[in-house]
Amino acid sequence: MRKLASIQRIWNVEPIEGADNIELARVMGWQCVVKKGEFQKGDLCVYYEIDSFLPMKPIYEFLRSSSFKHNDILGDGYRLKTQKFKGQISQGLVLPLHMVLEDYSGILHSALKLQIVEDPDSVLGRDLTEMLGVRLWVVEERVTTDGTVIGEISSIGVPHTDETRIQSEPSLLEEFRGLPYYITTKMDGSSHSVSISEDGTFHVTGHNYEYRDDGKSAMYTLAKKLNVEASMREYMAENNLSNMVIQGELCAPGIQRNKLHLDRPHWYVFTVIEDGERMGLEELIRVCDALRLEMVPLEEQGVDLPNVYPSIEDLLSRASKNACGAYPGSPEGIVVRPCTPQYCKLINAPLSMKIINNKYLLKNS
Repeated sequence: MRKLASIQRIWNVEPIEGADNIELARVMGWQCVVKKGEFQKGDLCVYYEIDSFLPMKPIYEFLRSSSFKHNDILGDGYRLKTQKFKGQISQGLVLPLHMVLEDYSGILHSALKLQIVEDPDSVLGRDLTEMLGVRLWVVEERVTTDGTVIGEISSIGVPHTDETRIQSEPSLLEEFRGLPYYITTKMDGSSHSVSISEDGTFHVTGHNYEYRDDGKSAMYTLAKKLNVEASMREYMAENNLSNMVIQGELCAPGIQRNKLHLDRPHWYVFTVIEDGERMGLEELIRVCDALRLEMVPLEEQGVDLPNVYPSIEDLLSRASKNACGAYPGSPEGIVVRPCTPQYCKLINAPLSMKIINNKYLLKNS
């Protein structure tokens, strides 16, 4: 689960030129505009990531004019998105820890409150998402409809496709030290996977759910047109595989306002999993060639990412470049992975991260 709300420390507070009432607070790899004088360097805070959907509580009422949303599924609440104040990007929300403790006094565990008082360093990074009732803002992504839901992807062993943003785990950059890496274009569409499980069943899934083959799923329709199932079965037989998952981004007219200006559906493959093991770049390219599938645009290959891009700011600048020309305008961003998959303890998953172009966020939030 994505850590949408957590206890963090303010590592720096900076003035904003021409601003009398606001300043810039640095939290992890993020920057947030805050009320002037509200924080000092080193203060504990609660940080809420962008894409958070906050509950209707008095502590968040000041967000009403800018962030109130009604969603047929989530109900009423406050959606956090990238904003700009006095020329400065603000991503997320930072609130003083004591203020959150007071407002949630009947919810937060007394043991946690005592721990914060006695040993504040021990609570750094503590996930408060569920405790504070924070949910992920989900915008429905569909061509005409995603299809008829028949189950959750976890029930058939298909992993979620969420990539960790570098600002949420700045230390991820150092994890690439000395490794061959590759950068692909972050395509803005709807995450869809196709898989064949050990019992031989073919599945088509979205970000969270599996869909029925009833003519209502755009991804099922495209998979049939591409003859994906037959190609996968042939490939698996040739390579003696018992199960296989192929994950990609479905981009098409009707999905996410079709920012790629496509005239027909395209499925851009970014992950291949064979017998439960994620494949590296060489195998990803080979599978796409063998099955005649489109791979996400490959923008760059190199060695020792921290040497090439020493800071988050350097990576953000890189993410704003339309290196492959895939986007008619400003690109969504990039995804960085090692050429050979590596397990990462920081995120408890294969090493991978995304860097979203701030200009794109401002334009499309």
